[in-house]
Amino acid sequence: MRPEILCLLAATSALGLLPAPALAGPTTAPAPADPEGDRVDVTVTGQRSGYATAETSTATRTPTPIKDVPQAITSIERQQIDDQAFRSISDALRYVPGAIAAQGEGNRDQIVLRGNNSTADFFVDGQRDDVQYYRPLYNLDRLEILRGPNALTFGRGGGGGVINRVTKTPTLATFGGASASVDSFGAWYVDGDLNYRLSDSVAVRANAVREEFANHRQVYGGHVTAVNPVVKWFAGPDTAFTLSYEYVDDDRVTDRGIPSLGGRPLTGFRDTFFGVAGINRTQFTGNVARATVEHRFSDALSITGRLLYGDYDKYYSNAFPSGSVTAAGLVPVQAYRDFTFRENLLSQTDLVWRTRTGAIEHVILAGAEFGRQDTRSSRLNGFFDGVAGATDNGLTFAAPLADPFVVPPIVFRTGSGQRDNVSTATIFAGYVQDQLKIGPVELLLGVRHDRFRLDVTDQVAGQQFSRSDALWSPRAGLVVHPIKPVSLYFSYARSYLPQSGDQFTSLNVTTAALKPEQFDNYEVGAKWEPRAGLLIAANVYQLDRTNTRAVSPVDGRTTVLTGAQRSRGIEIEARGAITPDWQLSFGYSYQDARITETTLAARAGSKVALVPEHSVSAFTRYNVTKRFGIGAGVSYFSDRFASISNSVTLPGYARVDAALYYKLTKAIEVQVNVENLFDAGYFPTAHTDNNISTGAPLNGRATIRFRF
Repeated sequence: MRPEILCLLAATSALGLLPAPALAGPTTAPAPADPEGDRVDVTVTGQRSGYATAETSTATRTPTPIKDVPQAITSIERQQIDDQAFRSISDALRYVPGAIAAQGEGNRDQIVLRGNNSTADFFVDGQRDDVQYYRPLYNLDRLEILRGPNALTFGRGGGGGVINRVTKTPTLATFGGASASVDSFGAWYVDGDLNYRLSDSVAVRANAVREEFANHRQVYGGHVTAVNPVVKWFAGPDTAFTLSYEYVDDDRVTDRGIPSLGGRPLTGFRDTFFGVAGINRTQFTGNVARATVEHRFSDALSITGRLLYGDYDKYYSNAFPSGSVTAAGLVPVQAYRDFTFRENLLSQTDLVWRTRTGAIEHVILAGAEFGRQDTRSSRLNGFFDGVAGATDNGLTFAAPLADPFVVPPIVFRTGSGQRDNVSTATIFAGYVQDQLKIGPVELLLGVRHDRFRLDVTDQVAGQQFSRSDALWSPRAGLVVHPIKPVSLYFSYARSYLPQSGDQFTSLNVTTAALKPEQFDNYEVGAKWEPRAGLLIAANVYQLDRTNTRAVSPVDGRTTVLTGAQRSRGIEIEARGAITPDWQLSFGYSYQDARITETTLAARAGSKVALVPEHSVSAFTRYNVTKRFGIGAGVSYFSDRFASISNSVTLPGYARVDAALYYKLTKAIEVQVNVENLFDAGYFPTAHTDNNISTGAPLNGRATIRFRF
C-alpha cells in the first residue's frame, strides 16, 4: 500500500474513534447485564416487519421512521428477497416505482431512477460502492432505493436517487442458516449465514455464496463466489467496534442481447447469441475492508466513524451488434476490451446531538467525509484485420443474420479509439443538518459542501487534465402529521455530478471546462401507516437536470451532451403486512421524462431512454396454514424507447410469476418459484438501439432452506 494511503488511513481512523448508530443498518448494542449476568441485545434501528421497514438511517444519516422521511424510499426486505427468489438488483427493481434496470452492457449493474441513468449511484451501508460490477444479494438485510437527489447524505451524483445495500451484522446470539437452489435452465447456488457469540461482548457473523449461471441464451454461463465475515466487539454499553471484509469473484459471459429491425427489437432470435464465445467475457475481483466505531457519550450525544478500503479489478471483452439489421440481412458488429483497476479509501464521521430549544426538539447532525479514488482505465478496440468487407478502417464487419450467428476472427490491438487513463479523485466534504420537531410539524434543513478534484493523465495522447469543483448542496423538507399515522410532506434537494462522468473516464479538454451536471428535485407526498408493519405512500415530483450527458445511441461507448431534461411523475406504493399471514408489495408509477433543450445528440421533446410512461408491479404472499403458503405477482411496463434517438421502441409487456412455500419442519422450508407463468415474449431493457435484452421464457426455481 502506498505511503499516502497509509497516512490517510491513519488520519481517518483517528477521526472515527468515537461513533454511534451505524448508518442504514441494524445496530445491536449491549445493554447492562441482567440479574443472572447474561447480556441482553437491544436493537436500536433497522426494525423489520415482513415486507415493511419501520426505520432507516439511509435518507437522513440518523435513525428516522420511514413515514417521517420527506423523500420517496423503498426498502426491499430480506423476506421479500427470499420469497421472490431475487438473484440480482435488477430483479428487485421490477418492484420499485420509478426505477428501471438498464442492461449495463452485460457486465454490470446499471440503473435508471426517475429518468436518470447511472453506473455509480450504489452504496453499501451508506458508503460509496461505485465500481462497475454485479452486486450479489447473499449478505443483505435489505435493499434500499431512494428516489430523487440527496447530496447531503451521499455526496456527488445520485441525481435520480441511489441504491443502498444494508448488510447483515453480528448480534450476541448463536444462529445460522443455509439454502440450496436450482432452476430449470440449470443455474444453481448454495449460500450460508452463521452468527456465533464468542463471548459476552464479541460476536462474529459470516455469509457466503457460490452461484453458477445459466439462462435461455445460446451462450451464457459463469459463476460468482463471495464471502463476507464480520466481527463486532461491544467494548461497553456505549461503545462498539465492527470490522468487515468482503471478497467477490465474478466471472461470466458478457451478453449484449439482440439488434433491432425496422424500429423494433428483432423477433425470432430470442435465444441467439450475437457475440463470440470466448471473447464475450467479464471478470471482476473485489476486496473490501470496512471498519466502524460507534460511541454514545450520553443519550443525547453520539458519534460514528466509518472507514472503507476497497481494491477492485475489472475486465470485460465483447463483440456486439453496432447497428440495426440491414435490408440485405446483415448485422454490423464491433468489439472492444476494457480494463479498470481502482482503489478507494473513504472515511465518514457523523456527530449526532439530540437537544431542545423551548418546545422545539432537535436532532442535529454534523459530519465530514474524506476520500481518495485512484483509477486506471484502458480500452482496446477489436479490428477485423484482413477480413474482406470490413469497414471503418477495420472496426466494423457486417455479418449475415443467421442462427447461430458467426463473426470472423477479431484482433484486439492499439489503434483507433484506444484509451489509457490514470486518474485520482479527491473528495473533502462537510455537512450539517437539523431535524426540528414541534408538535405535529417536522422540518428538515441541511446543507453540504463538497470540494471535488479530479486529475487525469491520458497516457495515449500524453496529456493531463484537471477539474476542481466546489459544490453547495442544500436540502429542505417539511412533514406535517394531521393525525399520528399520516405524514404529509414537501421536499427540495439538489445534487451535482462533475463532468468527468460516473467512472472518471470522460474528462477531456472540452469537458474540463464545463460546469457540473445539476439536479433539482421538488416533491410533494403523503405516507400512511394504517397498522404497524404496513406503509402506503404516494408522491408527485419534478426533477430538472441541466448540463446533461447521455450514452451515445449508436455505439454505447461515447458520451454525448444532451442539454437539459425534465422528469415529472407520480409514484404510489404499498408495502407490508395486511394481516400477520398476508404480505403485500405494490407499486405504480407514471413518468414523463424528456429532453428540454435541443442539441446535436437529441432534439427537445425526445423521451429519455428506457423510461415507460406507466409501470405497475404487485406481489403477495399468503400463508394458508402454518406450514403452507402461496405467492403470486405481476409486473407491467408500457412502451419505451431504447435510447435518446427515439428510433427503436421496446414494446410494453406484462409478466406473471407464482410461488409455493411449504415448511417441512420448524427448521426446514422448501419453495418453488415460477417465472413468466404464461410464457410472454418481452424485451426488459437495452443499452443502445441495437443491444436489446430478451426476457426469459417460462421457467422455475426450487429452493430448500435450513435454519438453526
